[in-house]
Amino acid sequence: MNRDTPREAKPVPLRRVVSGFCLAVLGACAGYSPTSVREGQSASEVVEQMGTPTGRYARPEGGERLEFARGPYGKHTFMVDLDASGRVVGWTQVLDESNFATLEPGATREEVLYRFGHPSEVYPIGWQKIDVWAYRYPTYFSLCQWWQVGMSRDGKVTGTSYGIDPRCDVGRNDGPARP
Repeated sequence: MNRDTPREAKPVPLRRVVSGFCLAVLGACAGYSPTSVREGQSASEVVEQMGTPTGRYARPEGGERLEFARGPYGKHTFMVDLDASGRVVGWTQVLDESNFATLEPGATREEVLYRFGHPSEVYPIGWQKIDVWAYRYPTYFSLCQWWQVGMSRDGKVTGTSYGIDPRCDVGRNDGPARP
């Protein structure tokens, strides 16, 4: 057969298409949470499993904390802690109400990032001269609730509160806004 002669395309069996799709979906889900991350693994092994971190922070006791923001609208943020030699010592999902309750006014911007990662959204409030950092998180009572941190322009927490995610319908508390 001549190289210049086009070949007739053969149809791909549906079974092969479905199998490929399922493998792609499973592969994408495999890196969602660090359930397969184990103590003693190297940072490069974690990044291979989880993907590129969304943040990196120095741990006070030495080592590094890797941030992996996940989920629809960023409702999960996993922090993987590494010791000074770059080995995993543990991991946790940091976006929950018991963790939020421990943040005190006066905490620094760096402390908030270290403890909770990057916010889902930031809104400036000009007349108060603060930025509101909003964190979406998994909650059992409302699909539309988020946690907010008031951050002064000099990088100090002014207060925290809970609010309704503006992506939800006004007056509804049961899901994202519909177009």
